[in-house]
Amino acid sequence: MRKPALAAGSALTALLLTGCSFGGVQDIPLPGGANLGAHPYTVRATFADVLDLVPQASVRVNDVAVGRVTRIGLAPDGWSAVVTMKVNGKVHLPANAYARLEQSSLLGEKYVQLSAPPAGEPAGGDLRGTGVIPIGRTDRDPEVEEVLGALSMLLNGGGIQQLRTISTELNKALGGNEPRIRDLLTRVDTLVTDLNTHRQDITDALDGMDRLSATLAARDQQIGTVLTTLSPGLKVLDQQRGSLVTMLRSLDTLSGVAVDTVNRSKDDMVADLRSLAPTLRRLADAGKDLPDSLQVLLTYPFTDEVLNGVKGDYLNVYLDLTAAPGTRVIPALLPGDSVYPDPGPAPTPPPDAMKGGAGARGHGSLPLPLPSVTATGGR
Repeated sequence: MRKPALAAGSALTALLLTGCSFGGVQDIPLPGGANLGAHPYTVRATFADVLDLVPQASVRVNDVAVGRVTRIGLAPDGWSAVVTMKVNGKVHLPANAYARLEQSSLLGEKYVQLSAPPAGEPAGGDLRGTGVIPIGRTDRDPEVEEVLGALSMLLNGGGIQQLRTISTELNKALGGNEPRIRDLLTRVDTLVTDLNTHRQDITDALDGMDRLSATLAARDQQIGTVLTTLSPGLKVLDQQRGSLVTMLRSLDTLSGVAVDTVNRSKDDMVADLRSLAPTLRRLADAGKDLPDSLQVLLTYPFTDEVLNGVKGDYLNVYLDLTAAPGTRVIPALLPGDSVYPDPGPAPTPPPDAMKGGAGARGHGSLPLPLPSVTATGGR
């Protein structure tokens, strides 16, 4: 029983003999504490609340003591605590290790538990190099007082009665509806599975909404201008609402009349289309002949298509000329005449002369007979 006291005394004597600073009893290592080894390293962890943690408290990894708390101080922000620890140099932890303040038993001492990051978070680096655990990777267990206080609130505040009411109502709701509840749970499972499958699409949609919101926020002045400009137009539309309604009603009436007209003329239209069928069929049978025949209509100069009907190098042309009634033909001057003789008023030709027949040629009222002139062109 006296060996621990001798060990503590020896440590105190060593400190005094070496001239090192001595801050109090808390600087004396407790007997039976963790072995820090020859080359321990320092780790600092920031906690939101250290409760009643004291220096010389144990530092554990997987519930094995590997170091001790050397100092507890206030962080620069004035709202959190910085716990300084010494850890055995042979203990290797990743740089993103976690620190948790736990209790050895219901009324036992507090200690700091160091642990590697969760399985889903990749580990990297070495805690020996950084030696800092931020407040985001620290936590603590609830205190006994907090648990008893929550239980007291539940018991004294009527929480048990609410639990009984909830249980009774659940039994009433679920009683006899087991197949429906089972089907509902199956559908919920399917829904959750689909949502999990399309979580990337949902994330992309949310990102798109975020970009759209940012774009709209950047153009809020233009949107405000547009809305302000639309206000007079909306007022005009409101003023002319009666006219617009009347127009729409007239259009409805017109559409009814048009439908009635089409319905009444449907039989006649079908009969007309059926009557056109033979004509269209003949036109279709004509095929290429119809456009070719249209090319040889009376045109001058003649088209190239006329040449297909010309046999040889020349084209025979027959021309008949008939003089109009009352036409006089002046003969050429006779030898020795110096002037034209005065023929006098032209007599009215007989009816047969107007036709250009043989009687006209035998009548002596004209200086020269008017034959039926026929011009013949040959090769």
